[in-house]
Amino acid sequence: MKKFLIGLIALLTASLMQVSAVQTSFPDVPSDHWASAQIKELSEKSVVVGYPDGTFKPDDNVTRAEFASMAIWALGQEHTKVIQPVNFTDIDRDFWAYDMIQRALYFELISCPESGKPFRPDDPVSHEEAVTVIVNALTTGEITAQRAKEVLYKYQDVNSLSPEFLIAAGKAEILDMNVHIPNTVYKLNPKTPATRAEITVLLKNMMEQAKLNPNRKLAEAMRKKTGTGYVIPKTTVKGSFGIIPAGSVIPITVSSPVSSQTAERGQIVMARVPMNCITPEKYILIYQDTDLQGRVKNVEIGKWFVRNGVLEFSNETMTTLNDQRVVLLGDGNVVVNKNWFMKFIRKVFKGEKLNVKPGDVVMIKLTQPLKIDLTNGWIIE
Repeated sequence: MKKFLIGLIALLTASLMQVSAVQTSFPDVPSDHWASAQIKELSEKSVVVGYPDGTFKPDDNVTRAEFASMAIWALGQEHTKVIQPVNFTDIDRDFWAYDMIQRALYFELISCPESGKPFRPDDPVSHEEAVTVIVNALTTGEITAQRAKEVLYKYQDVNSLSPEFLIAAGKAEILDMNVHIPNTVYKLNPKTPATRAEITVLLKNMMEQAKLNPNRKLAEAMRKKTGTGYVIPKTTVKGSFGIIPAGSVIPITVSSPVSSQTAERGQIVMARVPMNCITPEKYILIYQDTDLQGRVKNVEIGKWFVRNGVLEFSNETMTTLNDQRVVLLGDGNVVVNKNWFMKFIRKVFKGEKLNVKPGDVVMIKLTQPLKIDLTNGWIIE
């Protein structure tokens, strides 16, 4: 029963990590906490999450399974498919973090143990293990043990480090990735469990460095994704980010019929993006089948000899394929393409009725810009 409850809590934690409307401030992490900024930023990105009681518990430990999951979320690789999983004696496919652990192995964040060895998912992750993982995520220059000792001179326990961790810690120090709690003695504490606050800062440091020098497998996964689809002409690309300016138009298809004759103002309208929206360079900005939600903004019934129907949508939110829900404001008018004769008839006699069937395309004009990570589709702002 105890193992079941632990697994249930871990599964809840994993589920919470996928919710976009996450808690980003915690009563036990005051603004002057040494890791406050990193905890706030990574909780906003769902890399770390709080507890159901609203706290963060910055001094609690992190399990090896939790850390593997956090690292993959931090690197934006939670959807990577692993073809050849590694088997362990203490976890199976039903384990809540099984896929995340396999991804961590695939990206060589964790050294692959001998076949049939345990993973120890519920053991606390140590400082040594955590620092080694964040260094493994990077392409780094080789250093000698002597060089590592030179850059780690201020740590009182440098001479007690294992040869393997000495090199990893040295590389982390060169990149300013090691964590030191202010007003404490400089120690690396290799075998001591790392706290949630320390893990959060390490992950933040890894994320920044991985943007510059990811390891070989991450570099391939983190390249900007390309495809075909609807070109948004005035988008700009800056590094790994794409920016859609306000005023840009994107196509959507509604999921259920809407008519000027029956719709009401405020009525919820569900829709999807029918094709990839891409930059002129063919980088994918918004993926096909991204979900949208909006409302009927304005509607008027079409009546013969009185008026043509009016049907206007106002989009409000977008849920990406990463399960990220963000504000996406845009307006769209339903219009019917007509030849010159029908345009004349409608102008003179009026009476047009507007009906949108599932699959019909409506063009939405964005009222705010959108910044997107082109490597994984994550909406930045």
